[in-house]
Amino acid sequence: MILIDLIFYPMAAYILLTTGYLFFLTMAAWFFKKKTVPDGKISSVTVVIPAHNEALGITQTIESIKAADFPHDQCRIVVIADNCNDDTAGVARNAGAVVMERTDTQNRGKGQALDWFFKNHKNRYDTMDSVAIIDADTLIHPQFFTEICNSLSHPEVQVVQGFYGVSNPRVNWRTALSSAALCVFHHIRPAGRNKINATAGLKGNGMAFKTDIIQKFGWPAFSIVEDIEFSIHLLLENILVHYNPDAIVLGEMASKSDQAKTQRKRWEGGRIQLLKQYTGSLVLTFMGKRNFMFIDAFMELFTPPLSLVVAGQVFLFAISFIFYPHALILWGLCLYATVLYVFSGLILKKAPFYVWQSLFCAPFFILWKIPVYFKLAGKKGIPEWERTKRAAEINEDTDK
Repeated sequence: MILIDLIFYPMAAYILLTTGYLFFLTMAAWFFKKKTVPDGKISSVTVVIPAHNEALGITQTIESIKAADFPHDQCRIVVIADNCNDDTAGVARNAGAVVMERTDTQNRGKGQALDWFFKNHKNRYDTMDSVAIIDADTLIHPQFFTEICNSLSHPEVQVVQGFYGVSNPRVNWRTALSSAALCVFHHIRPAGRNKINATAGLKGNGMAFKTDIIQKFGWPAFSIVEDIEFSIHLLLENILVHYNPDAIVLGEMASKSDQAKTQRKRWEGGRIQLLKQYTGSLVLTFMGKRNFMFIDAFMELFTPPLSLVVAGQVFLFAISFIFYPHALILWGLCLYATVLYVFSGLILKKAPFYVWQSLFCAPFFILWKIPVYFKLAGKKGIPEWERTKRAAEINEDTDK
């Protein structure tokens, strides 16, 4: 029984703390309102697209940007063709973008490419009011640029993150479930965090900055989750990321198991590394400034993926059924809070019925993901960047 207690109580404390945090954000998200000033002083954008071997899909992204409901003379498109061994640069030029080519195999990665561009090619963006960063497999909503300009025109907003959703949700259950997950992770979390006066955090795609922020910092984040890392850098400088759910970008999600493993290893492996790296800084800054936003940033890193939260809740419920029957109600409430968290995201984002249907596949997805996380937890060293294959590349490989 002592051994069971040693497992049960620390795990119970962890799951209770993280479930409580997610429930708190869920409640806050229902009351969130974006900060915007329509037709404000920010009216021009440099769109930066970091691209590594994206020749097959970059044209679609550029055409999506050009089709936006925004003055063409106020939108400059720049593609960073980074360490490419295909014709990304030529295809992007033909599509109408300015292309900057970078070759540095010793410093690979999205953050490295962005920092190189921002520090060495200021003339490509410093005459514009703002800088937006879009992934190379992205489709944007026609109002995206209008929305980010309206956000950045608000006196309290220097950095804005749009809603990053899924462009291919109908491919199969995996992409539909990814769409459900992003309704939660890319809406409930940033909306709730902003509502409690914390940072929404950057999501890596569909983010925008006042130009002076980029001129000052460049892109000082080089981990494989450079977006989260830069969010923390900004927070430690007392700069919050603000969320605008109407600035919508849609990116391609993994439809195959191998693709999904690559994405998951990159996202979660990087988060674990940042938790180790920044826990001390965030806690010490909180102790000095007594501002809850630093504890929130720690909790964002400290909270495990939802699949592990649910698996932990189910495990604790089962253990309680045998050894701690008095705790059954508690774990039932935790499961209820998690259901509310997920359903709130789908309701607030008006998810279509097929996305709701994908939730029936969630138990199988959780069982698939748990071994992936255990492998990540046992891995030593700093995770390396690994590009996820796009659907077009998989189709091309199949046709060969």
